[in-house]
Amino acid sequence: MKTTEQPNQPKNQIIKGTLMTLFAGIAWGMSGACGQYLMAHGMGVLALTDLRLIISGVCLLTMSYAFTRGQLVAFFKEKKNYAKITIFAFIGLFMNQFTYLEAIHLSNAGTATVLQYLCPVIILVYMCLKNRTAPTMSEVMSIVLAILGTFIIATHGQLNQLSVTPLGLFWGIFSGFTYAIYIMLPIKLIQEYGSLTVIGVGMVIAGVILFPTSGLTTLDITYSLDIIAALVGIIVIGTIISYTMFLKGTSYIGPVKSSLIAAVEPISAVFFAFLIMNEQFFMIDFVGMAMILAAVVLISVKDLLKERRKREQGVID
Repeated sequence: MKTTEQPNQPKNQIIKGTLMTLFAGIAWGMSGACGQYLMAHGMGVLALTDLRLIISGVCLLTMSYAFTRGQLVAFFKEKKNYAKITIFAFIGLFMNQFTYLEAIHLSNAGTATVLQYLCPVIILVYMCLKNRTAPTMSEVMSIVLAILGTFIIATHGQLNQLSVTPLGLFWGIFSGFTYAIYIMLPIKLIQEYGSLTVIGVGMVIAGVILFPTSGLTTLDITYSLDIIAALVGIIVIGTIISYTMFLKGTSYIGPVKSSLIAAVEPISAVFFAFLIMNEQFFMIDFVGMAMILAAVVLISVKDLLKERRKREQGVID
């Protein structure tokens, strides 16, 4: 009999991990509402994207140098990484940040965040097509729920009209695709060099190259207390702190549980969009959002059960 199962995690670690990932999900939702506030007060989508990339990237890169210096040095020694990280910087990081903020600008933080959460379903469909495997019943249910949820959010059940602008809907769904690319594209690099290094370097590359054309140099905005608070919300709390909290929480409870808990993000985004921007949502909006979240939860629970079965089989074999 093998004894490959790891010792049970201390309860305090499970509690810490749960609270950390919960905080990350709530902070990500809040960051969307902060972004909406900044754009409503004169900050362009491209300028905000670039500012977020540069400041967050520098901070994450500094953390990588402080805590995982060996991985950072090893990354730069391999010249073959340069092309890969540049592609990821633009197709993954920049496109994901930009499309999400554009979707917020054209709709609202709550709707944009929920539409971005189509990502797990998009990845599921991609993997089924790539591996030429039919989806399971629970996966089919996830796909159907995601499609119906998107339809309800977009139309409020009225076939002859849209409840969000066509462009808002387009950018929201597109952000789901770019989020999927952001997750899948750097997998091998992250496995080898760690996420702090890869994300930090990618953000800095995208931010620096984008800087001359982003409009940051000509940005005309008064940095009042509310604007500074919103910038802190989207960059410091909603990106840097939440990202590191999520990573730490994941080290305690694992990626599947963390992703499941962090799915609180759309709920948080809706709450903060109402609190900060006084956005109005209707009951039918919540029905559509619940369907998309149910699709995400179904996929996550399936992965969680699969992970548990593997662990149990490791003990029995």
